[in-house]
Amino acid sequence: MPGGLTELDDRWILPFRGLTVTQVVVDFEFGLVLGGEARVSIAGTANLGWAARGVKPDTVELHPERQHVAAAQALFSTTVLSAVAFKSGMLRLVFDDGHLLSVAPDPAHEAWTANGPDGLLLVCMPGGSLAVWRPQS
Repeated sequence: MPGGLTELDDRWILPFRGLTVTQVVVDFEFGLVLGGEARVSIAGTANLGWAARGVKPDTVELHPERQHVAAAQALFSTTVLSAVAFKSGMLRLVFDDGHLLSVAPDPAHEAWTANGPDGLLLVCMPGGSLAVWRPQS
């Protein structure tokens, strides 16, 4: 997996840059499989829009609990340019086609999880704090 997990004062830089979305999975939540090496699972409301404002149509709200996530199919075969988990609980993924996927924390539920190899796991806890398990060395 390119790079490693990097902690900054207000965020974690996830090591997903350069990974391609190889699957968009829909069940009780929706997930993005990234090159077979990582997965982002989203259970909370997400927003799918564009990194450059004003370039494309407005943001679409995705609701995994109702399987209202068809717009996320557009992410298939895109490559991650940036993956950031803010310590406030916000997740932001930017893709090479210009899409921006963001997930805010949920006050009552785990809004998202991000998994990678060697035990990497980040979970957005109810209310917005992050639980982080770093990869084993």
